[in-house]
Amino acid sequence: MNTQQLRDFETRIGDAFNRAEIRAPIHLYHGNEAMMQHIFQSVDRQRDWVCCTWRNHYQCLLKGVPPEVLEERIRAGKSMVMNLPEYRIVCSSIVGGIPSIATGLAAAAELGSHVWCFLGDMSAETGAFHEAYKYAVNHDLRITFIVENNHLSVLTPTDEIWARTEPWYLRGATLQDKGQGVRYWTAPKMLYYEYSNDKYPHAGAGVRVQF
Repeated sequence: MNTQQLRDFETRIGDAFNRAEIRAPIHLYHGNEAMMQHIFQSVDRQRDWVCCTWRNHYQCLLKGVPPEVLEERIRAGKSMVMNLPEYRIVCSSIVGGIPSIATGLAAAAELGSHVWCFLGDMSAETGAFHEAYKYAVNHDLRITFIVENNHLSVLTPTDEIWARTEPWYLRGATLQDKGQGVRYWTAPKMLYYEYSNDKYPHAGAGVRVQF
C-alpha cells in the first residue's frame, strides 16, 4: 500500500471512531508511512512473523491483511489485540508485553523465517524488553526489534522521564539516512527511528475523551 492508502485507512477508522461506531480504544498512525514502507521491503509476507503493540494497522496492511478484514476486526473492538495467526501477526496491548512473545517466536521459528517486533520508545525502557533483547542478541536469534520513537509515553515526554537524550541501546548505533522520510539507526538486531504524529493523540482520534 502507498502512503495515501495507508493514511486514508486510518482516517476512515478515525472518523468511524468519532461517530461512535467503534466502541473500543484505537491507536492510529500518522507521519511514518515512508519509514514503514521501507521496513516492509525486507519482510517476507508469507513466512515472517510480525509482532506489534496496540498500534498495528499499518503493519497489518503492509503484511497483506485485506483492508476489509482489518476494518471488520477493528469495528468488532479488536484494534488493540489484533492477533491474526493466519497472516503471522501477533499483538499485545500490554506495555512491554510483546518483546518476550516475539523472542519466543524467534527461538521456535522454522529455518528461514524471521520475526519483526515493533514497540514504542517507552516500552523499550522496560525490563521486559531489556531481557528479551539481550537473550535474542546472545543467542543470535532471527529477529529484528523496531523501536518507534514519537518521544511520548501517552502524553508524557519519554526523555524527561528518564533524564536522557539518547537511549542506552543506541550507543554505537549506525545512522542510515536515505532521505524522503527514511532515516533510522541500526544496532545488533535492532532498527530505531523517530517520527512525530501530530494528527492523532495517544488513543482515539482527537475528538472524544481520550486517555
